[in-house]
Amino acid sequence: MRTLTPTEVRDLLDRYGLAPRKRAGQNFVVDPNTVRRIVAAAELGPDDVVLEVGPGLGSLTVALADVVRRVVAVEIDAGLVGALREVLADATNVEVVHADALRIDIGALVDGGPARLVANLPYHVATAVVVEAMTSGAFADAFVMVQREVGERWAARPGDRAHAAVSIKLALVAEVEVVLAVPRTVFLPVPNVDSVMVRLVRRPDALGPQEYARVAAVVERAFSSRRKALRNALARPGLDVEAACRAAGVDPGARAERLDAPAFVRLSAALAALPGPSGHGHP
Repeated sequence: MRTLTPTEVRDLLDRYGLAPRKRAGQNFVVDPNTVRRIVAAAELGPDDVVLEVGPGLGSLTVALADVVRRVVAVEIDAGLVGALREVLADATNVEVVHADALRIDIGALVDGGPARLVANLPYHVATAVVVEAMTSGAFADAFVMVQREVGERWAARPGDRAHAAVSIKLALVAEVEVVLAVPRTVFLPVPNVDSVMVRLVRRPDALGPQEYARVAAVVERAFSSRRKALRNALARPGLDVEAACRAAGVDPGARAERLDAPAFVRLSAALAALPGPSGHGHP
């Protein structure tokens, strides 16, 4: 399996006049053994189509190209795209797309799937990219690297200290598990935090985009006031939150962090069924 060495990464940065951009969350994996561990743990096959968001200089891309049928690598940084195309010049099964992954239809890039998302995701777009992939229906799963704190929050269950709105929003569409620890020393530059690999497997009953948006809005409102009971956090003029909670089998005195994803689905449906002040249901 081909990988980039630390020397090759530094040489590419020097020749293209590039420097990792801290604000963009650019930290390049420069340890070949870590790349091999990631690819092995992703359990990829020769027929797989993989989307990689934020490939950087291609440390992971070249390894992916050795084991799957096709890789689509989406990179927003114009400077990195030039270096990436040099690295991948001999990889006939890799398509480099210069674009913002949050502004394009990533499902269309993989012809509607089913595809797989494997990436070292820039921290500022990680959650948005994963939610888009899992709700699109074009991806069977995702195996992505994120900061440890982010990964633990993604995978948190009700009652866990890290449990948050994003925990529920991902649980609506995927089974989430932290799989591998990635030490900070394998990156260039060395970040101030450790990272983890997170596996997300799309649920057979994953919500479609419209229902997902409706439930996610309720989740956001409920978690916006974490210390408040649901009856208060969701309160709006003319909205009988207690009645909706009873219909959903949810305690109106409970706080958001105690509810699981199915409870929020029921609660969202019950709220939507309530008549609003103008005769319309609520989100």
